[in-house]
Amino acid sequence: MSSGVAAAHQPEGTDAPTAPSAPRIVSAGLEAALERFNDRTLLAAGKVNLISLEAVRERFGTRWSLRQDQVYSFAERVLQRGLGTRGLYLRVSPTDILIVQPDQSRLAGQAACLGYMREILLHFLGDTHLANDGVLQVTRIGAGSVEAKQTDLRAAEAAAVRPPESEQAVAAQMAIGDIAPGAAPATARPSVDRWSPFVSVDGRQLKVSATLEPVYELKGFTRIGFRMIRRVIVTRTQEQLTDAAVAELSAADLLRVDLATIARGLDRISAEGGKQLSLIVPLSYASLASQRGRAELVGPLGEAGQHVTCGVICEICDIEGVPPGGLLSAVTLIKPFSLLVVGHLIHASGQTLGGLKGAGLRALSVECPNGLDDAEFSAWAARIVRPAKRVAGSVMVYGVQSPRRAGELSLVGATHVSLASAG
Repeated sequence: MSSGVAAAHQPEGTDAPTAPSAPRIVSAGLEAALERFNDRTLLAAGKVNLISLEAVRERFGTRWSLRQDQVYSFAERVLQRGLGTRGLYLRVSPTDILIVQPDQSRLAGQAACLGYMREILLHFLGDTHLANDGVLQVTRIGAGSVEAKQTDLRAAEAAAVRPPESEQAVAAQMAIGDIAPGAAPATARPSVDRWSPFVSVDGRQLKVSATLEPVYELKGFTRIGFRMIRRVIVTRTQEQLTDAAVAELSAADLLRVDLATIARGLDRISAEGGKQLSLIVPLSYASLASQRGRAELVGPLGEAGQHVTCGVICEICDIEGVPPGGLLSAVTLIKPFSLLVVGHLIHASGQTLGGLKGAGLRALSVECPNGLDDAEFSAWAARIVRPAKRVAGSVMVYGVQSPRRAGELSLVGATHVSLASAG
């Protein structure tokens, strides 16, 4: 099989923006997986790159069919070790591997790809002189093809001799006290006891619990998986904080809440046994807006992905008042690690919904108010669901009191619901 048309060679020293892009054919059946990489912001920022194993295939010639599995296995080990939880990769053809590194700059990402390429070539060919030709910047992802261009990698080569960006980030965080000396960023899920209970910035001792609630697609009323429900409780009084009160916690406290919620939720999902279709994980905007927060969260999100067959759905909470540009940035950076991104609203209104246009959200979620009679419920559904549907393709309503009301929500545009517990 051909990996597609090779990208035209770019003479050394030519400006990268003028380098032509060329299509590369993608193997069949990867459309859904490629969607995670297909973000215009990431592509424009040069955060999606491609490494090509074409040089190895050409050198092996007729032996390629016998050796290709060995090449793939070694390349995956290199990428898993190099990317860790900071990026994703996907083999899209017999010789092309896409790599996305949301928190790396263009040069740092290309420098990392150059390093991966050199390690692979050195292992199989004994030299690295073709490494530069094997690193390309992806400019467009379409149906059945990926467009990529060669870039001037001299600046990336200069960046490659500096300390890796992740090491610089850890050193900087240690300098300001974010990470204790000798500690390493977490890559595996720790016990929930590490995160909960904890003392908040305002001096209260808080504990975090999480429960699972089934979520149904309204079209056929079939279960798509579970959502994690986070609860933050003041240990002295056993008072549960409202969503609005949780949103007012400091960024450091919110990150602890997020990590504790995932840890507790994964304990619950493990107890369910077997793989679920999907899992909706609530994450605070403040956590996703910081590089440190994202670095802490992608590891647990990766573990959550091992419990589901379709993927993890990230639900961004506490988004009221967030500028659309800031929310779009958070959505863009977490999108590669999730099946889709949902925005959760505490107080939905026409004004808040209008401000979410262009924020990159694939769905919106909202809690159904308690204590509404039938007329009040119908008015609420029309006032909230219809405008939400104009902002995002899917609208999820949680805590609906009955299947009959779920059916009414379907008529005004809602796509998913969870039902209130009988108690």
